[in-house]
Amino acid sequence: MILRRARREDVPAIVGLLQDDFLGAAREAPKGAPLPESYYAAFDEIEADPRAELVVAEEDGAVVGTMHLTVLPHLSAKGSRSLQLENVHVASSRRSKGIGKALIEWALERARLQGCARVQLTSNKLRKDAHRFYARLGFVASHEGMKRAP
Repeated sequence: MILRRARREDVPAIVGLLQDDFLGAAREAPKGAPLPESYYAAFDEIEADPRAELVVAEEDGAVVGTMHLTVLPHLSAKGSRSLQLENVHVASSRRSKGIGKALIEWALERARLQGCARVQLTSNKLRKDAHRFYARLGFVASHEGMKRAP
């Protein structure tokens, strides 16, 4: 397995990982349908952002995991930085094989290299397995996250 920055041609495989999930199946474009251009526009925007990194895990030429990292500068905590971790997904057929752990270790190393004081993430309250996974890796449920439409 290799971890690398995602390329534009990885977008269909990344979307496939998002669709391969009980929440993503309802949120993403239907499986088998042509991908809306909005996915590629989002990829281009992420790729152009020097604070962002879209990563994939690849095994035998297939994308089997992904995550999105963004470094956030803060005035709080003496002007520290944090690394925001989003959209961590591993193919359902490849879970419990160390791919997720390798992705998180990659993120932690990126955070260290960027001088971040913390790594933070949100996880849907329905994702109990993901919560146990993050807790095993040392993450603490220290805050209550909230969302709403603009």
